[in-house]
Amino acid sequence: MAPAGRPLDRIAVAVMIVLCASWGFQYVATKIALVDVPPLTQAGARSVLAALIVGAFATARKVDLFGRDGSGFAGFCAGSLFSAMLIGIFVGLQWTSASRVVLFVYTAPFFVALGSLWLLPGERLRRPQWLGLALAFAGVAAAIAAPARAGGAFGDLMAIGAGAAWGATTLLIKASPLRVAAPVKVFLYQFGISGIVVSLAAVVAREAPPTHISAMTALSLVYQTVWICAVTYLVWFAMVARYRAGELSVFTFLTPVIGVLAGHFVLDEPISATFALGVLMIAAGIALVSLPERALDRALAAVAIKGQS
Repeated sequence: MAPAGRPLDRIAVAVMIVLCASWGFQYVATKIALVDVPPLTQAGARSVLAALIVGAFATARKVDLFGRDGSGFAGFCAGSLFSAMLIGIFVGLQWTSASRVVLFVYTAPFFVALGSLWLLPGERLRRPQWLGLALAFAGVAAAIAAPARAGGAFGDLMAIGAGAAWGATTLLIKASPLRVAAPVKVFLYQFGISGIVVSLAAVVAREAPPTHISAMTALSLVYQTVWICAVTYLVWFAMVARYRAGELSVFTFLTPVIGVLAGHFVLDEPISATFALGVLMIAAGIALVSLPERALDRALAAVAIKGQS
């Protein structure tokens, strides 16, 4: 039996805030780079470079990447789903704002919770988690109803599709031999395969190769490839191995909030009252769905005691 993870300490909390802020800002960075680099070309290059960096790291650490562990087919499926997620995100950013994309992509826990009912029968939802799903669903409806630019509905749908693909990837990993594979190997399945698939999609879509890359675009690409894909994901894997995964997952609700704020302050994207309400509802829903069982018990007990006083 794997040892229980440690409860979060101050260092873990600080690291998770940095990770969530980084993940939220990456959508703004991607939007900035779209000025010079087409979406699929950008996504494909990012995946290829990230796979090479992490592959070199794994080789240096002598991680067994080619041992037979029965994860090959599941790894191919995970890479294909991850490719669909990237296509949804990067194409969606062409049609709608970074704020809306980050919000809709982070509906992934909503799809994971629903899929768990059929694929992971051992992970039953409790009443507060059902409330979280209802809040998240209502938040998505409110955010979609908020005013968007012309053509934004297509971008919104692409982003929601990306969230569904991300959720499906998570379910596949939890319900297949990938759940016991080395985290770096799972990473390489996703980024290696998506690098090939999305790059081919860029060719099929006849995207023109970039003829000029500004300093801002270059910084954006380095940020996405080195910091986001290589560094933060490896740090996340290390955090999951050391601390309680359930408590770590609660922090994911910060990412869409930070992403929306970054889109507003960096890209001057408007935030209507309806959209802001949707953001808060989705964030609260994700927090309820992700809250560890013990934390839920403590919260319910506190409410019961307060109600009796």
